Amino acid sequence: MELAQPRDLGQDLALGKRRHNELCRQKRVFNARNRIVGGDTEAWDIQVRDQKIKEGTEKARHETFAAEMRHNDKITCILEGRERRDKRSLCKAINDFQQSFQRPETRCEFDLSDPLALKKDLPARQSDNDIRNTISGMQKFMGEDLNFRERKKFQEEQNREWSLQQQREWEHARAHQRCAEDLYLKTRLQFDETAKHLQNLEGATRKAVCVAVKEFNKSQATESLERKIQEKKQEQEDNVAEISNLLHGDLLSENPQQAASSFGPHRVVPDRWKGMTQEQLEQIRLVQKQQIQEKLRLQEEERQRDMDWDRRRVQMARAALLLERQQRRQQRDLRRALDCNNLSLAKEQRLQKKYMEEICTNEPTEDYFTQFNTRSR
Repeated sequence: MELAQPRDLGQDLALGKRRHNELCRQKRVFNARNRIVGGDTEAWDIQVRDQKIKEGTEKARHETFAAEMRHNDKITCILEGRERRDKRSLCKAINDFQQSFQRPETRCEFDLSDPLALKKDLPARQSDNDIRNTISGMQKFMGEDLNFRERKKFQEEQNREWSLQQQREWEHARAHQRCAEDLYLKTRLQFDETAKHLQNLEGATRKAVCVAVKEFNKSQATESLERKIQEKKQEQEDNVAEISNLLHGDLLSENPQQAASSFGPHRVVPDRWKGMTQEQLEQIRLVQKQQIQEKLRLQEEERQRDMDWDRRRVQMARAALLLERQQRRQQRDLRRALDCNNLSLAKEQRLQKKYMEEICTNEPTEDYFTQFNTRSR
């Protein structure tokens, strides 16, 4: 039996420690849930923060809903209490109405079931004028007058009251008539005095108005006459000045300077212009001749320029044709070289494929792929 040396124990301890560390590392690396190696921690932190914000938002929304539900419950309780109070008030009002206006004694059929009907019933005879005393009732006979004294006393008292009332009414009517007559007399006198005073005022006012109108008409007539004389005099002076201006003005004298415009010497006033002078006409003809010569010169230069451009266009077309032919020849040579190169490459690829098919005869199995990714390093 071999003895374990301290060095062997240290090696075994180090080897076991490395194996334990390797197993722990494999757990960390191969565990997809807790692995952070090769992952985007910033994106994960952002997702965690977004999730917390979402949870906070959901919690706040639930709290808002809960607060709203509590508020709605309070409102519901208040409305239910108000409805109960309204029902109680309505029932009380109905009971009060029934006690006040729908009592049992006010019903049509109450007299049939009234327990106090006998106590409330009238006696068989109250007086001689009772309508219930019919002939067949045997309650009243011819010649009877039971209330004669009371009736006679009542009639005397009534006659006395009527007499006193007629006297009071007659005295009151006489006093009212005297007051009305006095008031009418005072009012009539006051109206007469007021009408007399108004009549005097109206006469004085009419006289003053007539004097004022007469004076005003006289002043208006004087002013109108003076105004007409002044207008006639002013009209005569204006006519004389207008005739003088027309005779000595530029319109009838046909002064050429009258057509000069204040905007510049090259502009004229159309309604005053009498036509161009001979010097202006000569200047216009000279300018027209110069424009004709300038136009002929420009046409000749344009013709020379067109000939130059035509010659250049022919030369450029000939050069382009030659360049196109040269490019076609070069493209044809390149195509031939490319075809040769493609044939040689195809031949090499066929030889390489045939060689690989002869050498590589085995195919990889699952055991070949399972030997990878068995360690954490």
